[in-house]
Amino acid sequence: MAFDALAIREQFPILHQEVQGKPLVYLDNGATTQKPKVVIDAVNHYYCKDNSNVHRGAHTLADRATVDFENARKAVQTFINAKHSEEIIWSRGTTESINIVAQSFGAAFISEGDEIMVTAMEHHANIVPWQMLCERTGAILKVIPVSDAGELDMNAFAQMLSPKVKLVSVVHVSNALGTVNPVSDILEQAHAVGAKVLIDGAQAVAHFEVDVQALDADFYVFSAHKVFGPTGIGCLYGKKELLDQMPPVQGGGEMIEKVSFAGTTYQGLPFKFESGTPNIAGVIGFGAAVKFVMSLDRQAMLDYENDLLAYAHEKAAQCEGLRVIGMASKKAGVLSFLLDGAHPADVGMLLDQQGVAVRTGHHCAMPIMDQFSIPGTARASFSIYNTKDEVDALFTAIEKVKQFI
Repeated sequence: MAFDALAIREQFPILHQEVQGKPLVYLDNGATTQKPKVVIDAVNHYYCKDNSNVHRGAHTLADRATVDFENARKAVQTFINAKHSEEIIWSRGTTESINIVAQSFGAAFISEGDEIMVTAMEHHANIVPWQMLCERTGAILKVIPVSDAGELDMNAFAQMLSPKVKLVSVVHVSNALGTVNPVSDILEQAHAVGAKVLIDGAQAVAHFEVDVQALDADFYVFSAHKVFGPTGIGCLYGKKELLDQMPPVQGGGEMIEKVSFAGTTYQGLPFKFESGTPNIAGVIGFGAAVKFVMSLDRQAMLDYENDLLAYAHEKAAQCEGLRVIGMASKKAGVLSFLLDGAHPADVGMLLDQQGVAVRTGHHCAMPIMDQFSIPGTARASFSIYNTKDEVDALFTAIEKVKQFI
């Protein structure tokens, strides 16, 4: 059965509006996805019916909120096939999840002279925390090179590996290029030298199924708002045996077992890493979002998105003066491009005047932009509710942009 994107669109209220007098064509899904009504309703229900703190209340609202809160954890566990629900740690998003690992894993396992590896295509959130860790510990940051097509140099990666490498942190899908990295191969090779691996899945989980047990990922991180959920909430998955050895990074309520001025003992997982009142509404919305995705035919969804991206690439190849940045053989959801004679920011502004929403700039990936000697790109990023008609609208709008440059 074909994937019915038009039926999916009906579940997203925000898509049915005009911008600048034109029907909205929303192609900024790499920055944030829109929210289906089931997610909006879940958040609204919590605030209208169940608003209370979780875990410690002795009344009905607290009980209901706690049940929904922990059911969301189980939903995310199922979504990525984690072995234990306590391996799902709530964070503010991918960025905080990476920082938690950098601070906590770094404190427990990283010493002077150890090596940490990232790739040249990483988001700043998967670069800066490791630089900060290296400054604190004297560890060394190594960078896996990327080809002009936007693909990892796996031969260079293999040569760079050694027992000195304690952690490899790599993006699953590049937000700037759309490249789908061979994370299974990376995990296998890194594990062979004793290194642990963190996978940044922020741009992956909305496009295809992720099974952290099948991957044998040590850490996997992503944000709810990239997968149709609320902003300000995310997931840090870690193997239980690793998380048990890692110290908490924030102190306060909820994460403690017993506090006295003589000393404090900490709760077990997952609460050891979840201090203070959490984003309860966000967690409940997160649970609703992953349940929404799991209700879909994931293979049909992936096939549809791949077909849509291929169609966009075909249109790009026929568009005079347009250069695609990122031509990896395996991509997901992203068409980054430049127009001859135009700054990306101007392209984005002119497209917006025609109702087409894209992202412009360096996409928090300045090193890979520097490699290509460009200031940034215009980025159209696709999701399950986009259509070929919207791709056509993008390129019709691009033709009009070319008249102004």
